[in-house]
Amino acid sequence: MRQRGQKLEAVQFGRMSARSSDPLAARLGMLAADLDELLDTTTPAVVAIESTFLGMNPRSLVVLSQARGALLGVVGRRAIAVSEYSPAEVKNAVTGNGRADKQQVAFMVQKLLCLPEEKVPEDATDALAVAICCARRHDLEQLEGALRR
Repeated sequence: MRQRGQKLEAVQFGRMSARSSDPLAARLGMLAADLDELLDTTTPAVVAIESTFLGMNPRSLVVLSQARGALLGVVGRRAIAVSEYSPAEVKNAVTGNGRADKQQVAFMVQKLLCLPEEKVPEDATDALAVAICCARRHDLEQLEGALRR
């Protein structure tokens, strides 16, 4: 995501995925390698990530936590700042409603980033929403800092 003033632009987005038939260690390694490759071609000032939702299936929560750990390890090795946001924070930043459904979030992501009408993959929409939240929070933090001076 690139921000110029109030305008946000999706520079690159997509989905990283591994075959579910591969062993877990191989899938985690592939995700880490894919992120490493992406970070070789981009220079983010911050990596935004959504916190895990504790109400999910325990097995899914464990696998998601392992994937997050692999990705955060790559980011940490590169000493890139990380900002983490709850699902409600992300929804609120994008739609103005912390309880918005996925369709509302996807619609607003498409509108805010002026993306084509074609359907953006759901995982990519979620990631773009987290990036929008990060950009808006950063703007708010800068404004609050300026007001304190």
